[in-house]
Amino acid sequence: MPDVLDSHRHIGVLPEYPFYGGAPMRADLSATATVKEFVAGIDADGIDRVLVLPNYGVPIPGVAFELNHLALEAAQGDERIRCGLWVSPKSSDHDRNTEALELAGEHEVSALKTSFLLGGSPTDEDCAVELDRLFTTAAERDLVVHIHTSPGAASDIDQVGTLVEKYGDATKIHLVHLGGGMSGHMKLIGGRFFDWIERGKQVYTDTSWTIGFAPTWLVHEIEKRGLGHDRVLFATDAPWGDFEGEYARLRAAAGDGALADAFFHQNFEALYG
Repeated sequence: MPDVLDSHRHIGVLPEYPFYGGAPMRADLSATATVKEFVAGIDADGIDRVLVLPNYGVPIPGVAFELNHLALEAAQGDERIRCGLWVSPKSSDHDRNTEALELAGEHEVSALKTSFLLGGSPTDEDCAVELDRLFTTAAERDLVVHIHTSPGAASDIDQVGTLVEKYGDATKIHLVHLGGGMSGHMKLIGGRFFDWIERGKQVYTDTSWTIGFAPTWLVHEIEKRGLGHDRVLFATDAPWGDFEGEYARLRAAAGDGALADAFFHQNFEALYG
């Protein structure tokens, strides 16, 4: 198998939480609690290089922040690993963001990771100051803002796209999950992604969590339009995604030529170093 570089993989075990009004649960069964376990996971999947990010998802503000040090430890102990630090868009997390950004100058740090799944929105005035600080810091330090997308609510590409419009000229923005679900795929592949590229926005995406038709359509549009080949990355999103499924889906769409080399290898190196 040719070199495979994973642009999105988490470290850390989250506590049980009563999601959706049910009993406390923990669904991310393959989550890794230690650097040793994380490295064993990338070795088992044959990953040559990886961007490690703190695991997140429970609405307890300190949990993901506390995993920043574990993610950085992983990157500092293995030259194959680059680090993304968890940051929050919410004003209530100002002090936690300050502590996280103090680590942003470390050599192994390539990205700042954020999401609106735990609160806030791109157009919420309460988030404006922190978002501006995060995107401005990323631009100043040549870091990527790695941001979750999913259909509806604050993570919808209609919402997250306002950040591309506002900050995409100066800041590199990685839109995870190809816009998120059917609606996100349709909005991005149907034109918005390519329009942003043509306008000079530094926008990137990955194909984790994509519906089956989307990678094939994405490749078709890249070939038809003659751009975007350098803006798509392979990602597993483990433990929330799996290597086997994500690899097979993108490999089937991209084939084994120059486009596949870009998706699985070259674009990671260009974006994350």
